[in-house]
Amino acid sequence: MVGKREIAIEFRHRQTTHCESGVVANLMHHRGLPVSEALVFGMGGGLFFGYFPFMSINGLPLTIYRSASGSILKRVSRNVGFTVRQERFANRERAMAALDAALEINQPVGLQTSLSSLPYLPRSLRFHYTAHNLVVYGRKGENYLISDPLLPAPVVCPGEDLAEARYVKGRFSPRGRMYYLEQIPDYAEYSRGILDGIGHVCSMMLRTPLPFIGTSGIRFLAARMRKWPERLGMEKASLILEQIVRMQEEIGTGGAGFRFIYADFLEEAAGIFNNYLLQNCSRRLNDTAERWSEFAGIADRICNKRAGLEDSYENMASILEDCARREIRVYQELLTFPG
Repeated sequence: MVGKREIAIEFRHRQTTHCESGVVANLMHHRGLPVSEALVFGMGGGLFFGYFPFMSINGLPLTIYRSASGSILKRVSRNVGFTVRQERFANRERAMAALDAALEINQPVGLQTSLSSLPYLPRSLRFHYTAHNLVVYGRKGENYLISDPLLPAPVVCPGEDLAEARYVKGRFSPRGRMYYLEQIPDYAEYSRGILDGIGHVCSMMLRTPLPFIGTSGIRFLAARMRKWPERLGMEKASLILEQIVRMQEEIGTGGAGFRFIYADFLEEAAGIFNNYLLQNCSRRLNDTAERWSEFAGIADRICNKRAGLEDSYENMASILEDCARREIRVYQELLTFPG
């Protein structure tokens, strides 16, 4: 029996902070469109917040700190002007065959996967999270060459494990989703994407009528958090809090990390437009990100039973309310740009 042809596309791996914006930036670099991860995240309108007590992941309320999986790629491709081939498949056999076919024409491929089925990751990161993006850039025997933006260097993954990661069961299953860049413009101009990305984030964070989304959602979470110890008991409260911190600090860099990325985007945009307002908003959002990190520190100590005298659900709720106030001011100012 003849084995599959070995393929190793010349693909530059770059470690990034967040998986989808990192994968999109790396795929764009490969096709001759040099762009930073922060610029991709900003143009893609990646910053978001939602607390959904009526939805669950791992049996606990869902907290989201970024836009829906795939939305960054969709918005950036539209604004920059490149086309994307994107597919899902009925079963893993078809999905893996399509991956092989793309590699055969020297096309690096972005995949949506679950962290739980990727054996090359540390055990602490291998939990059920189905929106992790990576790039496959080659094949060697039954193994695949992986550029995972979470890691400092490329890795190799067995085909069976990769297929499993593409088809884990449960809510938000990737269903074999794969994508790659097709037609690319001769010249990329980013100012349109910057304006569109800023407008989208400000609208989602300030103008949604739903109380559990945007800055209203941050306040909504704070109000509920205050009542958890009494209403739910300390054990259940700690479980929910642990889930929130995991989503914030371990999955895609979460609350603080996404704000640091967005602050970097605003600073880069300030240089492109030579605009002080954007630079000032970048600095203030960095300060807000520090407050999110402070919240995560208290939550971590409570969950690990190392809480000090000042570590309480009341204090965490107050920090979240302060974060909401700070972000409201930043987004309101951004809405005046360009003005």
